[in-house]
Amino acid sequence: MAIVLPEANGVRRSYALTGQVVRPVAAPRFSRVVYAAAHVVANPLAMSDPWSKPVVDWDRTMAFRHHLWRLDFRIAEAMDTSQRGMGFDWQSAKELIRRSIAEAKTVTGADLASGAGTDQLAPAAARSLDDVIAAYEEQFDFIEGQGGKAIMMASRALARAAKGAEDYARVYDRILEQASGKVILHWLGDMFDPQLKGYWGAADFETALDTVVGIIERHADKVEGIKISLLDADKEVALRDRLPDGVVLFTGDDFNYPELIAGDGRRHSHALLGIFDAIAPVANAALVKLAQGDHAGYDALMAPTVPLSRKIFEAPTEYYKAGIVFIAWLNGHQDHFAMVGGMQSARGILHYADVFRLADKAGLLADPDLAVARMKSLCAVAGV
Repeated sequence: MAIVLPEANGVRRSYALTGQVVRPVAAPRFSRVVYAAAHVVANPLAMSDPWSKPVVDWDRTMAFRHHLWRLDFRIAEAMDTSQRGMGFDWQSAKELIRRSIAEAKTVTGADLASGAGTDQLAPAAARSLDDVIAAYEEQFDFIEGQGGKAIMMASRALARAAKGAEDYARVYDRILEQASGKVILHWLGDMFDPQLKGYWGAADFETALDTVVGIIERHADKVEGIKISLLDADKEVALRDRLPDGVVLFTGDDFNYPELIAGDGRRHSHALLGIFDAIAPVANAALVKLAQGDHAGYDALMAPTVPLSRKIFEAPTEYYKAGIVFIAWLNGHQDHFAMVGGMQSARGILHYADVFRLADKAGLLADPDLAVARMKSLCAVAGV
């Protein structure tokens, strides 16, 4: 099977699909704790103002979570993958969290954690650290009130209001002291969100690392783990090596995840990844291989997903969500390629053509006929 796809400089070339689809393993067993950060499915037929008034297709959104649960992934809910702070507001996130927690209770073994941030507070409106604390408290109270677990997301308002590391320590100490259950922390780099530049009150990694480790050590009984998303394996390992016993590292490195999850023979990372939304079937099969001690099989399955992930997360990295939803559309998880905020327009047809080819090479086009038909329609809209 072949399709004509665009390349740089206006070239159009026939691409022959590999035909090698990787099928997931039923009833899998993993040796790592693995969260997939799941996207939301927009409802384009109900959105009259997609830039500012998101409308969600709740049936398809929940169906996608069942897809991930069947593959034995936990779900990281209402995170940046679902466009928090990029068209998806706190009121919408509350409904998503409420529905997902209720849905998880209907599935044996299903698990999820939900993002608690401060996005109901505009960064410029944060007059003091108390305003930031109050915003975090509101979101923690809602999530824990639903019986959920919180992921303490990085805060744009805190990044703007804080004067130094001591201000970050004050806010995190307060929230962690009050949390009713275990919390996952989230260190998100400014390549994902430029408004988080200088987070933890430091421009350099080593100083920020000391601040983060100090917070975790003071609250080791309240911190399940920390997700780090800096796209730098060495920095992740540096944090991993300093975590106290009982606190785990969740890789958020969408560039270097295979080796970080496999580990160095001494320590390994668990995972909380946006790319697992898109590569879940292959990651499922690979993680089963890893649990069986078949490192060669794990590497063989994971390796082709890395070029795909690097393409999806290329700069400007904050627009990676478009590639995630694109693959969901190609694979029939939704009937359209429309996103909250119209974010599908954040990438061009050359990017999508590259993602299509790389998804095929990774064995991720579950129904090649459907994928080709949908890619042809997208190319036609782009004038190809």
